[in-house]
Amino acid sequence: MVSPAVARFAVGILGNIISFSLYLSPMPTFIRICKKGSVEQYSATPYLLTFLNCMLWTIYGMPFIQPNNILLSTISASGCVIESVYLMLFIINTQNKKKKITLILLVLAEVLAVGIALALVLTFTHTTKRRTQIFGLLGDVSGVLMYASPLAVMKQVVKTKSVEYMPLAVSVTCFGSAVIWTLYAIRPFDPYVVAPNGIGCFLGLAQLMLYAAYYKSSKQQIADKQNAEIEKIEMGLKEVIVVTKEPSKVNDYPTLKTMENDFAPNL
Repeated sequence: MVSPAVARFAVGILGNIISFSLYLSPMPTFIRICKKGSVEQYSATPYLLTFLNCMLWTIYGMPFIQPNNILLSTISASGCVIESVYLMLFIINTQNKKKKITLILLVLAEVLAVGIALALVLTFTHTTKRRTQIFGLLGDVSGVLMYASPLAVMKQVVKTKSVEYMPLAVSVTCFGSAVIWTLYAIRPFDPYVVAPNGIGCFLGLAQLMLYAAYYKSSKQQIADKQNAEIEKIEMGLKEVIVVTKEPSKVNDYPTLKTMENDFAPNL
């Protein structure tokens, strides 16, 4: 019979794999952003909140905060690195200077806030139980915000009846990650990990249901956009053809040399 410790470790490894997939799932979005050189209608909010969440859970899983939770710390540290790359690409490809500066300041504010929180906790609390409570509550708040961040995108989906800016891969891995980490924290029970991930399960399921509801209408809208672009290109080509044909009328007028030849016999 498998011991609870071994089962928990196995679930933790699976959680690392799924969470890593979650962090990598926006890659197609950022490839598109880099190719177009614009963030279009994509929001930086999910990446800001995920970055903050990863920083807090990295610290939470450290032995001097929460013993025997290193698997949570390792995957969260990986998330910090990946999310920081996404935020950097978002900043580079944001055309609006005001929004770009605001985004830079928000990233710096998050790093500074977490650094100050860690310094205060290490200075004024001397037991892992108390440190766990503080960073557990901070992690819960950031975790709920992270899982709730797609609500703005979900609102846009309902309004536009399009899931173009809500990638399916992100929704699937978000739901899977929440389920696995909820199971991981059940035995031994860790309320600080169960709370945000339990909420994440419901929100992730809601995203998948929304995707299923608007997938067909979204596909039709994308097809219409592509047809409109093709029509624009065709109209542009027609205009180019008309313009290039117009100067050819100049050739209909007799050249000076032709006129000389016509007058030559009369001289």
